[in-house]
Amino acid sequence: MKGITILGSTGSIGISTLDVISRHSNDYSVIALTANTNVEALLEQCLIYKPEFAVMVDADSAARLEQELKNKASDVKVLTGTDGLLEVVKSDNVDYVMAAIVGAAGLLPSLAAAKAGKRVLLANKESLVMSGKLFMDTVRDNNAELLPIDSEHNAIFQCMPTDFNQGLNKVGINKILLTASGGPFRTISLDRLSSVTPDQACAHPNWDMGKKISVDSATMMNKGLEIIEACWLFHADPDNIEVVIHPQSIIHSLVEYDDGSVLAQLGNPDMRTPIAYGLAWPERINSGVEKLDLFHVSQLNFERPDHERFPCLRLAREAMNNGGTSSAILNAANEIAVNEFLQQRIKFTDIAKVIETVLENVTQTNADSIEVILAADRDAREYAMNTIKDIAA
Repeated sequence: MKGITILGSTGSIGISTLDVISRHSNDYSVIALTANTNVEALLEQCLIYKPEFAVMVDADSAARLEQELKNKASDVKVLTGTDGLLEVVKSDNVDYVMAAIVGAAGLLPSLAAAKAGKRVLLANKESLVMSGKLFMDTVRDNNAELLPIDSEHNAIFQCMPTDFNQGLNKVGINKILLTASGGPFRTISLDRLSSVTPDQACAHPNWDMGKKISVDSATMMNKGLEIIEACWLFHADPDNIEVVIHPQSIIHSLVEYDDGSVLAQLGNPDMRTPIAYGLAWPERINSGVEKLDLFHVSQLNFERPDHERFPCLRLAREAMNNGGTSSAILNAANEIAVNEFLQQRIKFTDIAKVIETVLENVTQTNADSIEVILAADRDAREYAMNTIKDIAA
């Protein structure tokens, strides 16, 4: 039986992971569940799955959870803060870590899981965006396993030869085709983008996701971050990766080989498929996902992305090409801008403007330590907030 820690268990990925685990309770044991402030949801999960540990990042929320568990006569041990997250990824009885904390907050525990030599099921793309080389070196040096859970990267992984880490050109791969739904604003007129609301931006046509990643999908920054992630995961250059808008979200990504073959992974848009693949790899298990009916799908469509509509794609490619801390700066500026948009303090079209301003003004350095990366993250967040104050003035 494999012991699992789920970082971000109350989010959509965490909930889907628990659903898959529930179908295979003889094979997987929940060691720890973690959340930020959602006491009610984590309490319910603790009572159902009976982990050894529960971690709440927020100290007040941890105290509330601890009292609630005592009232229920539960012996789950409650930990708090980043130290608590680090403890439950390094524990000896943990084999797998589902890294599903959204944003930069997931970097340190995800990196700690790799350093501890665990199988890291990476749904937190920001970890690789911020610390790509450092993260990959940590995986290699500690004999950890890194399996991508993002549906696109999981699809690419399934279509790759096992020795892809030699380099794409050495294994006969021409390019990676990274699919994108295009989000809710794929066809809206450009002059309406500045007036769209957070609720409209979060109304994804295919996927059920949290607010932050839903807005990222609407701006296609999500795809920009995935370009960076794919470069690190698959030893690729940005020029090896082409974004293809595929509105149905049935083909999750493709790999084009030198001989003209194009391999694709298809399936209904349900995150339980890549989660089950990551849990059982190299075997396959039932995920609970409804089987794909091609006759019902009927047709598949593809479009080139409109870079005027989606400037974040360009910004992400530029950050990856610039190297160093540029990707960490990009990510930090995006997180701040998205949050301010969700709070209705800036317009949807201001998100890309804030990111570009931050990239142009925050100094990029070599990303050779976690301290340097976190400092760049802090500097970018501060500059982004000041930029937003100027926009609002």
